[in-house]
Amino acid sequence: MEDVIEDELCHLPARELAKRLRTCEVSAREVVTAHLDRVERVNPGINAIVTLTADQALADAAEADERLAHGEEVGPLHGIPVAHKDNHDVAGVRTTYGSPLLADNVPTAHSPIVERMRAAGVITLGKTNIPEFGAGSHTMNPVFGATRNPYRPSLSAGGSSGGAAAALAAGLHPLADGNDMGGSLRNPASFCNVVGLRPSPGRVPCGPDGLPASWLAVHGPMARTVGDVALLLSVIAGYDPHSPFSLREPSEPFAEPLDTDLTGLRVAWSPDLGGLPVDPAVSQVLEPAVKVFGDLGCEVEEATPDLTNADEVFRTLRARIFHLNLGALAEAHPGRIKKTLADEIAYGATLGGQRVAMANLLQTRLVASTREFFSKYDLLLAPVSQVPPFPVEWEYPETVAGHEMRDYIDWMRSSSAISATRCPAISVPAGFTADGSPVGLQIIGPHRGELNLLRAAHMFEQATRYGERRPELP
Repeated sequence: MEDVIEDELCHLPARELAKRLRTCEVSAREVVTAHLDRVERVNPGINAIVTLTADQALADAAEADERLAHGEEVGPLHGIPVAHKDNHDVAGVRTTYGSPLLADNVPTAHSPIVERMRAAGVITLGKTNIPEFGAGSHTMNPVFGATRNPYRPSLSAGGSSGGAAAALAAGLHPLADGNDMGGSLRNPASFCNVVGLRPSPGRVPCGPDGLPASWLAVHGPMARTVGDVALLLSVIAGYDPHSPFSLREPSEPFAEPLDTDLTGLRVAWSPDLGGLPVDPAVSQVLEPAVKVFGDLGCEVEEATPDLTNADEVFRTLRARIFHLNLGALAEAHPGRIKKTLADEIAYGATLGGQRVAMANLLQTRLVASTREFFSKYDLLLAPVSQVPPFPVEWEYPETVAGHEMRDYIDWMRSSSAISATRCPAISVPAGFTADGSPVGLQIIGPHRGELNLLRAAHMFEQATRYGERRPELP
């Protein structure tokens, strides 16, 4: 009977769990205990949560229950347990960034996204696994090893928010924070049959870094349902005077019901985003999924925005960002950073001002042409990842549909090209391959169009319900 209660609490949508917590139908101590018990039972097989703060979580849960019992005001995420991504600082909790160089790093302050979640009532369970310095869409590092896919443990959980996605799918916690430069919220969501949203730059403040990463790298939410992603977005979005590019638009509408009528919505479907190689197993899942939008009353046609310069924009700005952020560390510790990342840092050092300035100019033009595309269409549908989950022992797929990949980021151009446009994009469960691997559909909206994007994704989710299929775990 205890396992049945634990299973129910650990798979409830966050919106429902929050409601039960606020009405005292269940206590924060019961919720946290159920999730800790499940972590103990399930996590060893998938390696999603790599640092556990069980004692502090139980103490925080007891304090949360006391506040509610005394009639104090509590936040919208009161009592919800979450393990934070291991490149988001949590004060007093080991935060390694997946690097041996930071294996004993204990921050003294929270990252902005963690600060907002905790202020809303989240209880920290620990940290989720990432690739080394969050680089690469496969979660493996020398500190903690690889995270395994809950649906097929011999396969990758994706990355860089792979630990977060695997934990969600396995019922270890109902909400997760992540970040996304080239697909790090979307790819693991696709691989693990959960939902990941890359918001428009500035929607979720990242802090006062002042680097081009403010446009290319964003923070965002993950969950098992679109509604829960929207709920978390309502908490983490909003203006921050310390973040120079943060948007001043209100975040409260994201917490409202998402049901809507999609009749007449203009939807473009791009099966390969202009000629990218896509594994046939992915295409076979997505083609019938796209037809669902027609069934929902949308006007669907095949069309692709001009993404000619997206790869140049992404690769140039990404390499320059990594050099600026990690170049000194790589120089001080030669051979201590994984080779694929070290090579990218070294490439970033060779990029002169003219090359970087041209990349920024090309991105400005790309944003303008994408805006023109979305004057004709309300949404764009595309693959999230060009391949289904691959063997966990690989660092990355070296070929896709018979085409050789140049490096460890080339196989994710279906996501990185969208990053370069500054458009919001969400990965929603869209079905399974013949061998049972999850595949997500990428739904893309115009800049700052998150609310309508979430509504459309929610209606697709309700029509298909692929996200309700759970992995077979102990």
